[in-house]
Amino acid sequence: MTTNPWCQALGITPPKLEAVAGHREANTFALLLVALLERGEPMTLSEVATRFEEAGIAERSRALLSLQRCKPARPPVYREGDLYHLDPHDDELDLWAFRLGLRPPKVDRIPPKVVEETPRPALETALTFSELDEAWRNASLVSWSAQRLVVAVLDANGGPLTPAEVVSAVTARTKWHGLKEDAAKFQRRGSAVEVLADGRWAIAADADATVKQTREAVRDRVAVARRYAATRFDPAVFEQQRAEWEKKRAAHGAELASLSRALLVAFPPGRPEAAALLDVGEHEISTFVGDELAALPSRLAAYDILGGVDVRGLLRALGFAPGERRLAELGPPQKTTKLNRRGRTLKITTALLVQGSCGIGKPFGDEKKLAEYLAKGELTKLRRRLEADVKSLYALYEYGRLHGVVRLRWGFLDERIPAPWVHRDEPVLYDLKRSALEMNVPLEIVVGSAPGWGEPWSRVRLAYVEHDGSGWRMWLVDEDGFRIDEAEVQRARLPVAIH
Repeated sequence: MTTNPWCQALGITPPKLEAVAGHREANTFALLLVALLERGEPMTLSEVATRFEEAGIAERSRALLSLQRCKPARPPVYREGDLYHLDPHDDELDLWAFRLGLRPPKVDRIPPKVVEETPRPALETALTFSELDEAWRNASLVSWSAQRLVVAVLDANGGPLTPAEVVSAVTARTKWHGLKEDAAKFQRRGSAVEVLADGRWAIAADADATVKQTREAVRDRVAVARRYAATRFDPAVFEQQRAEWEKKRAAHGAELASLSRALLVAFPPGRPEAAALLDVGEHEISTFVGDELAALPSRLAAYDILGGVDVRGLLRALGFAPGERRLAELGPPQKTTKLNRRGRTLKITTALLVQGSCGIGKPFGDEKKLAEYLAKGELTKLRRRLEADVKSLYALYEYGRLHGVVRLRWGFLDERIPAPWVHRDEPVLYDLKRSALEMNVPLEIVVGSAPGWGEPWSRVRLAYVEHDGSGWRMWLVDEDGFRIDEAEVQRARLPVAIH
């Protein structure tokens, strides 16, 4: 029996395309994902179209046209030649598996709160304050007349009350009402509320019909409130499951943080004759030129995550098979962006993203200059330039890990683009701010351009977390209370003393 590494990585049973074809989320791209998961190995679009026809989705030629139009080579799919592959470690694929019903939710569905049904009292039975609690709690009663509100409170009390006591009884249950301590409206003929000689309010002797209508109206609201309560989740269960989800997310984030990582640049990219390898964890750079490249594959095999621009093509050119290890694609997450309504577009490059995110003016060396160094045998200059290039790539990589996005700035343009190498379970600046707020400590940050390689924390400063009271919307201020532009933050950590 052949294995299906993609489904194994996701922890799912290989799906059947026919079973997913009618799913509400099953667009052409989603069905492409299912076809690849079903096969467990790369396929051409022609092969996928044939499989669509076999599954009764569409005739082959129509299916092929739809596949070509759906932008098939986008994460979590990537293309090598005519073959389309899946990246099983891309969390977008995991989300698609959930949307399409290929895996259960990571947190069990919260059961609705159980509400016991009780028989409705007869109209001859007076209201109770517990019924008013159910019917009026945080409800909008602005459409209820003052007479109906007063009759309901007096009926539940079983006798007269002062105007202040009646208004207080309503206000204690909801602030959305129009009742005031004004007796004038009850002094007209036929009023269901009588003003006694001592100023208290009482139900008039001939108000039986109004009393029954009021009881029915209150109990109608009680019934509605109970039906709504039956659809709500138990807050205690919700909080428990939220805590469990946070625990699982933190555990997965810690697991990802423990993985060894390296970034790679090479020249020329198609047929490398020189390369620079940056060990992210050890903060070390190694260069390989000429015959030294033979030792590079064994070095690459020691890492759990490898990153670079067109990382798959680069590894293929170096003769290294990544297998099932994670790859961090540091090329532009999207190729272009629209500048105006006339359709003018800007081509997005890795250099633009490094400049916008990290403030490095010239992040990468000129290819002609690198070729000149190589041709003249100026290997020291070549190594230094490759080291500088991989440092620029590292600055972008770390910015993305901190923010979850990278920054595109060009002229008036200032956009954020999701960093595809960051998993949604990895902690970002928002999580650091939450931790600092909970621990009541400042963050240590580096602001401005990317920090220097030798001493990345030499420009460290303190930043304090402020919030809007909810704890969800937070921002950073400096020691003088001025707000910090978080897009300029290059490094952030909790104080070293508490690590």
